[in-house]
Amino acid sequence: MGARSFHIPAGRYYRAWRTVTVGDGARMNSVSGERQAVPGLAVAQLQAWLLGNEPELLGAGPLGATVIAGGRSNLTYAIRGAAEPLVLRRPPLGHVQSTAHDMAREFRVMSALRGSRVPVPRAIRYVDDPASGVDVPFYLMERVPGKVLASARDNADYNPAQLRQLSLDLARTLAHLHSIDPAAVGLGDFGRPKGFLTRQVERWGTQYDGSRNRDLPELDALQQDLHGSIPETRRSSIIHGDFRLDNALVRDLAGSPRISAILDWEMATLGDSLTDLGLLGLYWNLNDLDGVPPGAVPSAVVEADGYPSFEQLVDEYSETARVRVPELPWYLALAAFKLAVILEGIHFRFRAGQTVGEGFEQIGALVTPIARAGRRYLERV
Repeated sequence: MGARSFHIPAGRYYRAWRTVTVGDGARMNSVSGERQAVPGLAVAQLQAWLLGNEPELLGAGPLGATVIAGGRSNLTYAIRGAAEPLVLRRPPLGHVQSTAHDMAREFRVMSALRGSRVPVPRAIRYVDDPASGVDVPFYLMERVPGKVLASARDNADYNPAQLRQLSLDLARTLAHLHSIDPAAVGLGDFGRPKGFLTRQVERWGTQYDGSRNRDLPELDALQQDLHGSIPETRRSSIIHGDFRLDNALVRDLAGSPRISAILDWEMATLGDSLTDLGLLGLYWNLNDLDGVPPGAVPSAVVEADGYPSFEQLVDEYSETARVRVPELPWYLALAAFKLAVILEGIHFRFRAGQTVGEGFEQIGALVTPIARAGRRYLERV
């Protein structure tokens, strides 16, 4: 039997579940017709709160909501019936690390980047009020037209030349982000670049400690290996923290696919620019890693469909940013450590019954192969 595919944390908030929204904010399963509450959101209470605080956001009828990213990372909902199509983002249910799902930071960085060469949704309102119908801080943003290229079947609408240019545009977008002066957009105090890499290893080690529930010797060894070989930072900038193809929305313009928005800024900060490239490289080649079953992790990146190699992305980034990019094995290993820790946190929540959706039972099996791949990257240092 082939490996069953499942989704890992991503900005796939336009991939609706098999649900039909009903007016009071409950949802109806499209197969069984069973009415269910929308997890993590009291829609009628939200509507009442908006009436008293942001009445201009309300439409003529009742609000409806549908979960469109189910809790592997932040929960995301499509809000219908408002004055314009909205998206609501909140932290996941249950076990949540203290710094891992900071809605205020995500709202702030998107607000700061609005109007730059990095396309982002318009951030509308950040809310920290339990009376709103959400028990944790959340924010509202516009729903940008576009789709996510998350699996090979999403490539069918485009020819190889279009997918190549879209990929290079992704690399250029990252270069544009790293070229923005943080102080010029009000983000001069958004992070602490000095000592960033050391803090990254320590921070993700703390995240790992908070989710420990089984022995993972490969992940423990990768953590130690990273600590012992931290490079000097060559360039600091605003970084996304989770930059990859399926955290971008793609819209057809003049017959060509273009990036309409970069999503999921929850891990954005000021830090070493190469960490974004390392993570992009890890995801670009994730299904080629030893121990990761082919197709187990959905990805649209298929070279036969026209996608360039990661090395070509690095060349495009380098030319756009006008910087020389060094070898990246340590940064690829750090990306592997981060992803393995994220997946272990999801596995922790799954075992505690605190996830929303399907496919979580297999996520824990990816942790060791990804950690082992990180150690192999470090062998090249």
